[in-house]
Amino acid sequence: MTGTRYDVAIVGAGPNGLTAAAVLGLAGLSVVVIDRNPIVGGSCRTLAVTLPGFAHDICSAIHPMAAASPIFRRLGLTSAGLAWVSAPLPLAHPLDDGRVAVLSRTIAETSESLGKDGHRWAGMLEPFVERHEDFFSGILRPVRVPRHPGLMARFGRLGLLSADRVARRFEGDAARALFAGNAAHACLALDAPASAAIGLVLAVAGHAGGWPYARGGSQAIADALTARAQSCGCEIQTDVHVRSLADVPDARAVLLDVTPRQLHAIAADVLTVPYCRQLQRFRYGPAAFKIDYALSSKIPWRSSRCADAATVHVGGRYEEIAGSEADANTGRISESPFVLVAQQSHFDETRAPAGRHTGWAYCHVPHGSTVDMTDRIERQIERFAPGFRDTILARHVTPPAALQAHNPNLIGGDIGGGANTLGQVLLRPVPRWNPYTTPNPRLFLCSSSTPPGGGVHGMCGYWAARTVLRRVFRKELPEELRV
Repeated sequence: MTGTRYDVAIVGAGPNGLTAAAVLGLAGLSVVVIDRNPIVGGSCRTLAVTLPGFAHDICSAIHPMAAASPIFRRLGLTSAGLAWVSAPLPLAHPLDDGRVAVLSRTIAETSESLGKDGHRWAGMLEPFVERHEDFFSGILRPVRVPRHPGLMARFGRLGLLSADRVARRFEGDAARALFAGNAAHACLALDAPASAAIGLVLAVAGHAGGWPYARGGSQAIADALTARAQSCGCEIQTDVHVRSLADVPDARAVLLDVTPRQLHAIAADVLTVPYCRQLQRFRYGPAAFKIDYALSSKIPWRSSRCADAATVHVGGRYEEIAGSEADANTGRISESPFVLVAQQSHFDETRAPAGRHTGWAYCHVPHGSTVDMTDRIERQIERFAPGFRDTILARHVTPPAALQAHNPNLIGGDIGGGANTLGQVLLRPVPRWNPYTTPNPRLFLCSSSTPPGGGVHGMCGYWAARTVLRRVFRKELPEELRV
């Protein structure tokens, strides 16, 4: 591609690839990042896909894990132009009888919304919220690198359970539904082992730091990472389609921000046969079906509490949410899908023209589904916001195939880098002592298909970068970058 030889070439300019670039650049290495798209960001991009003046987050939108990320803090992204916006409430979950369960910044306010289950909610989460920095540093790392063992053991006793078993601790519909909505972010059936884990993590994040989002759009996260990487000499090349290693710039080490299927397609000829077989056995999860809306006004929620939240979980009672997630995981289409709604323009005026608003919504569907979920999603929103359809000026529908076209890492519409089954969480992407390595000592993996998995936090890129630094260059990270 060029005559330049770099220390490291990184394929993929999503949050993990860009984080790895910044870390390695700050460690003194020469780094080039290449991406097939004309702009960086991967699933962290913001585009005008409906009407002029409306800024829509194409995939990721709300970022509790970015706010909790130790490496994002170390990289100082706010000094690189990133500004976080926090709504009065991180999350609201309306019920048909008019009640609204809320995930508040304070456990006390959340407990109040849950009535008689409030003390159970507080007792379950307070130990983690009180030590939230230790908690997030403990979970955002490979399983083989233990930290805070007592706290992690406590989390394991709960997180390894199914969401169903944890929800049964509560007596009322509000607490059960609130927990189910959080757990459903894992795209697992709620009776699956370890389906409780992400529900606990997101609830702790909400109480500890909220569920913020980037002012101006998720693109701002990618732009801040890019600025940080370029400030230490990293080179960024866009519109470069990598079909094989021959398309990658010459470098001593290559980091790939791709999933196992793509790694196999790009590099099977330089990997061992047993490892390639393991890559081919990697499982992808259910898909997302997403809609972006340009709206004439705010979503007309029946309850004002929903208007105070950046994220609204639309799905009613626990049993309905569990049914919807079971459908997505067993190849069925739910007639009443659990819908995740974001309304960033309520608190960020840069997202839409004056007096107008944006809406962001998706539901889970079977992997690779071709069924149009538009009517089902809008019926669910109308259920709790009568008149919603009357506010729609334009919509942009993104089914699973379009998600994959937008970002090839979203195989079949899977937005999490692979199924979050217990086995793939513990041994991701293959059973290997260091999951970022491959049998080829020059090739490394840094995508969300590696620990600690999906979400915009950059930690997959961080741990992969540290591995490259140690194994190829026999160096340690500067103290200011260690997490």
